[in-house]
Amino acid sequence: MTINHTTTSRRTLLGSLAGLAALTGLAAAASPAAAATAKPAKPVPLAPLTSSTLTLDDGTTLYYKDWGSGPAVVFSHGYPLSSDAWEYQMLFLMQQGYRVIACDRRGFGRSSQPAGGYDYDTFADDLAALIDALDLKQVTLVGHSMGGGEVARYIGRHGERRVARVALVAAVTPFLLQTPDNPGGAPKALFDTFRAAVQADRSQWNRDVTMPYYSYNRAGAKVSEGVREDYWRQGMNTGVLAAYHAITAFSETDFRADLKKIRVPTLVVHGDDDQIVPLEISGKLTAQLVPNATLKVYEGGSHGLLITQKDRLNGDLLAFLRS
Repeated sequence: MTINHTTTSRRTLLGSLAGLAALTGLAAAASPAAAATAKPAKPVPLAPLTSSTLTLDDGTTLYYKDWGSGPAVVFSHGYPLSSDAWEYQMLFLMQQGYRVIACDRRGFGRSSQPAGGYDYDTFADDLAALIDALDLKQVTLVGHSMGGGEVARYIGRHGERRVARVALVAAVTPFLLQTPDNPGGAPKALFDTFRAAVQADRSQWNRDVTMPYYSYNRAGAKVSEGVREDYWRQGMNTGVLAAYHAITAFSETDFRADLKKIRVPTLVVHGDDDQIVPLEISGKLTAQLVPNATLKVYEGGSHGLLITQKDRLNGDLLAFLRS
């Protein structure tokens, strides 16, 4: 695998510096006294870049953000979004002295769109490749929605050697699909309608789903058209293959065995008005399966807690990290 740090165009940069130098020269010529006392300018170092890519062994390129310094927190985003979904949490925790890292899952956002690999074993292995490449230790893994499944499967496959804590926010764990041994799950026919919507008019579906996603369809809700547009933007940047096949992945993957392997302190956060991944079949059951879990239920909380209750979530994540 190869890490490639994105670089600013040197031609553009040099052109800008040349323009500044010309303006500086004109100003100095107009002021002889200033020219006589001026000292030679020192070169200005380029600031560290905040976006990078990781090329995996199969040629897939993952885009990721790596900001700040301190204890590492790695975020896994939900469907059909990208690492941008975590911007409020990443900015807040970076300001509190943490190193915050988030990547766009394969096929999502700015990562490449391979023909396959849209299953949780591959997602977890991609996350492991990023954590290993950055040599992260004592990391806190935070997963939202389908990203919660990614975190659980990562530990199921790769263990806790590099993990200090886990936070699952409105996660799809432990198992969404209705089966004989999971009678409380949702029927496959429901997820079939999601796949049909992707094929019929994905753009409109991405716009329509924002209403229940953020509980904007509730009486008295303050609807943000900006939030809805940003969800649509992120969703449409995701490739259609990921948009289609990830539905099967997050609805039909059983994470129960993975959750039982999580031994580190775990925070489970879920809204009791989550209309996408209802609390009763997800957060409550997840907290029962993880041996060292604490469940926090947000009254009136939507699936989109990262936005609708961001201040409370940020505070709870910070307290958990400091505990």
